[in-house]
Amino acid sequence: MARNVVVTGGFGALGRVVADTFKAQGDTVARVDFAPSAPDGSGGDLDFAGVDLTDGEACQQLVAKIVDKLGGIDVLVNIAGGFTWETLGDGHMDSWRRMFTMNVMTAATITQAALEPIKASAAGRIINIGAGAAIKADTGMGAYAASKAGVHRLTEALAAELAGSSVTVNAVLPSIIDTPTNRADMPDADVSEWVKPQAIADAIAFLASSEARAISGALIPVTRGGEG
Repeated sequence: MARNVVVTGGFGALGRVVADTFKAQGDTVARVDFAPSAPDGSGGDLDFAGVDLTDGEACQQLVAKIVDKLGGIDVLVNIAGGFTWETLGDGHMDSWRRMFTMNVMTAATITQAALEPIKASAAGRIINIGAGAAIKADTGMGAYAASKAGVHRLTEALAAELAGSSVTVNAVLPSIIDTPTNRADMPDADVSEWVKPQAIADAIAFLASSEARAISGALIPVTRGGEG
């Protein structure tokens, strides 16, 4: 049965792969992004550009448009976010505010706006992107890891809140993702153990499936490289 899927950060390297994975399953996909326009190539069934996911009113309006066009929302995948590497000693508090805004508030605000339509689904699914680095942070990862830890706690709290409903709430925790940006930022790194976007998309697709109906509140590491 085809579902209506919303993917935030849908224009990015991971978001595009996740959207394409759901489309390949026959689902209808709405991609949402802060970027002013969608990238060239394949798109979602609906694309919404220039959306500030920290703006509650904008998110409410977005959800209303999606529900009006599609009839409802079954799956919400919160990929929108950001990264920074900065030591506390040499860094700025603006980086901490920016990480919490980009990673926690984007997920919380759009999820709150979409909660009623998702609860109305026969099998609602909310899937967040956490981070392996938030389990044990390293040098320079304080602001990023702290914000992603916030995503983990949001996932657990919302799963408990919705325990009596048909909605599940989970998060995947990738290690370094093999994207063009990461390759450019770390040109000397061994990328063989980096996680492919498709592997993450497959884990997300599983959590959105009926087979994962009994899984909620889980923080699932996605850390293996390679193609097999």
